[in-house]
Amino acid sequence: MRLRTLLENDALGLRLLGGEAELDRTVRGVMTTDLRDPSRYLSGGELVLTGLAWRRAPEDSERFVRILAAAGVAGLAAGEAELGDVPEDLVLACGRHRMPLFSVVEDVAFATITEHVVRQVSGERAGDLAAVVDRHRRLMTPGPAGGGPEAVLDLLRSDLDLAAWVLSPTGRRIAGPAAGAAAEPPAAVRAQLAGEHLAARRAGRRGPHRVTGADGVTYSLFPIRDGDTGDDVRETVLSDWLLVVGADADEWPEERLDLLHGVTQLIAVERDRRDASRTVRRRLAQEVLELVRTGAPPAEIAARLRVAAPVLLPGLGTAPHWQVVVARVEWDAGPGPGGPEQSGPEQGGPEQGDGADGGARDSGRAAQSLLEEILVDPWTSGPEPSDRIAVAHSGGEAVALVPLPALTDGPSDDVTDHTEGLRADALLTAVREPLSRGLDGDGRLTLGVSAAVHSADGLRGALEEARHARRVAAARTGRVCAAGHQELASHVLLLPFVPDDVRRAFTARLLDPLREYDRRHRAELIPTLEAFLDCDGSWTRCATRLHLHVNTLRYRIGRIEQLTGRELSRLEDKLDFFLALRMS
Repeated sequence: MRLRTLLENDALGLRLLGGEAELDRTVRGVMTTDLRDPSRYLSGGELVLTGLAWRRAPEDSERFVRILAAAGVAGLAAGEAELGDVPEDLVLACGRHRMPLFSVVEDVAFATITEHVVRQVSGERAGDLAAVVDRHRRLMTPGPAGGGPEAVLDLLRSDLDLAAWVLSPTGRRIAGPAAGAAAEPPAAVRAQLAGEHLAARRAGRRGPHRVTGADGVTYSLFPIRDGDTGDDVRETVLSDWLLVVGADADEWPEERLDLLHGVTQLIAVERDRRDASRTVRRRLAQEVLELVRTGAPPAEIAARLRVAAPVLLPGLGTAPHWQVVVARVEWDAGPGPGGPEQSGPEQGGPEQGDGADGGARDSGRAAQSLLEEILVDPWTSGPEPSDRIAVAHSGGEAVALVPLPALTDGPSDDVTDHTEGLRADALLTAVREPLSRGLDGDGRLTLGVSAAVHSADGLRGALEEARHARRVAAARTGRVCAAGHQELASHVLLLPFVPDDVRRAFTARLLDPLREYDRRHRAELIPTLEAFLDCDGSWTRCATRLHLHVNTLRYRIGRIEQLTGRELSRLEDKLDFFLALRMS
């Protein structure tokens, strides 16, 4: 579109004040500004609209026009609403710099001109749309004027009729057009697309990648990253976002492909902003983890947790339970292109080369990024990563501190300090397929989950328990494996290589609820449990030994089962209690 075309449209209220010889300049976009120096927001070819609020003295005109000319602006239009006639010094400055100058009559809004220019450019040069890219950039600007990736995707939908979504490497929806604007790919298709993206990136294929989803729709996948970081692609691919467009990019001209690549660069800025917002949580996790690893007094750890709780659980009035999740991403020996050297054993952690882990090169940063992605808040349905997860990494190991609110069960005087917590198998349900594709060939993700603990005293044991569960997962086959504390069978605790902290954690998990209940209610559940096991589960003999009525004994055993979640009619649960009592 030419400047001359705008001048010929009477509805736009433009009057030429100078630069008639330059009216064949091409208009590629429009920008409204009253900044004294708008150069950082200009890319060339814009029609600049201004209310002249930047002009405080006649000499300001020369400086302003010189900046526009250097940026390659197509023309300048000054509004008459505030100052009336356009100042003569501005007319002269535009003449010196060969800058076409228009005045805009008072009853025509800048928004009218802006929408006309954008629609004309979109219609005449749909493959170029540099003006839309400029609007995208301004929408991504931080602050009240910024709109984030959702605004960019809404513009793709409205201006180009392209439905697009931003997905995480596991297929989680991060951003998309406004609700109802386009049918979002179902969860299974998003996981498929994420897997295809990871596999293509690992294979070194350049985007966009054309994929036909399980829903029969053709999608184009654009990777979102900040250029070549020099890191091992095996690691960076596991943290990449991707832009999914519901169209076949093979049929697009180069101009439109360039536009979409520009959009991915804008969204990469938002990804970096969100990543930076995790800094405080990561630092808190690192501080707590170092205290736990070095055997700091529980009081010191508890004090640090009190500092962390308001950040991780804003508005929660009570102290939470805590759960520990440990993860490793392990690559086959030998660095990839530009990759870091093999990590050594972390301080206080397990040695490299134990069992199934031997010969692998670990990546703590990749594990940290994946753990933050996997541990999206399970108590909310929003697309934002959880503000309740703090993940640190040291050496090849990533450790997450997951706060869990305590649950109540029954009457107010029977409040129990238990929580359902996170289960290892559930954590991987939605992410196993795409991550397996991303790790295929030479990588593994193994993950271990501890039981919930209700105080700083139990964190050391929870950490060792999660580490041991991860070792159990590492002994299995598959690219993505996890194990939880429930899978640490009782007989394993008899093996000499199991750390003492794990034994203490096992004992505390079974007996602490009973001890606390006895302390509050003087119910003698622990002596009852010991007697019941000594009597081989005989109700009559046990009631006789304790001088109780059988119904009273049944009530106590029922309370034990309720508090611990175990069943004393099951042999394995009886054995667990037997071992816990002997080790206490």
